[in-house]
Amino acid sequence: MARSASLSINPDGAERPTGRSVRVMLVDDSLVVRSILERIVDQRMGLMVCASVASAHEALAYLACEPVDVVVLDIEMPGMNGIDALPHILERAANARVLILSSNCVEGGPAAIEALALGASDTLAKPGRGSFSGRFAEVLTDRLLSLGQLEAVPAATRIAFRPPVPPAPVAVDADQRLECIAVAASTGGIPAFANFLAHLDPRITAPILLTQHLPDAFMEFYARQIATMTKRKVCVGVAGMKVEPDHIYLAPGDAHLMVVANGVRREIALDRRPVENGCCPSADPMLASVADAYGAGGVAVVLSGMGRDGAQGAARLKAAGGTIFAQAPESCVIWGMPGAVAKAGLAAATLNPDAIALMLRGYLPGRRPS
Repeated sequence: MARSASLSINPDGAERPTGRSVRVMLVDDSLVVRSILERIVDQRMGLMVCASVASAHEALAYLACEPVDVVVLDIEMPGMNGIDALPHILERAANARVLILSSNCVEGGPAAIEALALGASDTLAKPGRGSFSGRFAEVLTDRLLSLGQLEAVPAATRIAFRPPVPPAPVAVDADQRLECIAVAASTGGIPAFANFLAHLDPRITAPILLTQHLPDAFMEFYARQIATMTKRKVCVGVAGMKVEPDHIYLAPGDAHLMVVANGVRREIALDRRPVENGCCPSADPMLASVADAYGAGGVAVVLSGMGRDGAQGAARLKAAGGTIFAQAPESCVIWGMPGAVAKAGLAAATLNPDAIALMLRGYLPGRRPS
């Protein structure tokens, strides 16, 4: 049964110090797990459990009547599982974000990646029953607060991107070549990158470097998933690997992906040193290395994601003569990373991913975006 939201509101009606409480719905068939999660969530200032239900059908029924900010969704449930339910929840829940909490996340299972591709905002590994306290509780509630306090973006723009609209041309020098495309993405970046890749002209053969914030266990499966969308060869980056045309190189989950010049050869390099923004992998080292290795031939595409990762590297690339594109807010799950680039005046254009892909046609010989 759903819990009444009024039970979690402060008795005196006063606003909590962090502002309006984030309304959290728990969807898990285990009563024990839900009970533990209820205690964790309700003990954190700024969060409240507005509903705790055992099935996707109950969740959809509640969402038809009541607003929710964040849905914590299990994958493995009887009846309608979390993957099947996710598109319906995103549609029904209007502006809610979905956090997948599943044991599948530990091994980088395909269901968790599929959930992210379908529009889930984040995933978190469900611990064993004796390990829900301490660090897990802190991580969970931090993510719920972050997701719940984001500026609302209409659900329709998060699930399905609009048909591509020819973008206004960005001036490209006749002699300028597109030598490398570096893509930075985090929360909401998986569907955004898929949309970008689907509209990228196959005549554009420049190698693509991709830093997507995901745990290391996900990367091999994610590479295989991307390979189903393109004729390019897709691989997780390995130090010393030659950077070649028509290839996509993914940052491993435990290192920054970089490219270095070795004579005329460009090679993948991995760096595990901490960076200022705390991300690993981080887009900042990747974009900075593209600036050094390709200069004006480098293009950065900064997609949906929380935080500011990529802003420093984008500034470095722009200073070297490269071009920066940022995803537009209406198609982002979170306009943090692209917003930081756009607000700093680094982006040549702020567009939806499909339009960014069309814009890159301007680098083809004798062509401009059309």
